[in-house]
Amino acid sequence: MSTDAFLQPEDETAAEAIAAIGDELAVFDDWMERYQYIIELGRKLPPFPDAWADDAHRVPGCQSRVWMEAAVREGRLYFAGASDAAIVSGLVALLLRVYSGRTPGEIAATDPVFLKDLGLLEALSTNRGNGIAAMARKVRELAART
Repeated sequence: MSTDAFLQPEDETAAEAIAAIGDELAVFDDWMERYQYIIELGRKLPPFPDAWADDAHRVPGCQSRVWMEAAVREGRLYFAGASDAAIVSGLVALLLRVYSGRTPGEIAATDPVFLKDLGLLEALSTNRGNGIAAMARKVRELAART
């Protein structure tokens, strides 16, 4: 299943994923180190099929180009994502770690306020902050339709 573009969850629940991300970010002393870590997360995303890098998969509201796809498997929603910007790919990876592989109910119950709580929104430019908020909205919209 290594060719699967959809991110498989590493944590049991969205809440555990958020806590783990918080712990991982807390290891670093400054935001430059955190940015480097986030960029590395983006590099580890499963390969996103070129065929999906189109307007139909594009997330509106992002300064960089961001594409997402979702699939329902056994009542759970799995996400694939990519961006043309390294830091944004890392932010996609963080979001997918929290939301991919969850039930629509768990996704709906997991408010993206965790992005603010982790200090990510304040550390990003306004445009990037708006972009990650748009990605989180897209994930929750897809879950609401499932």
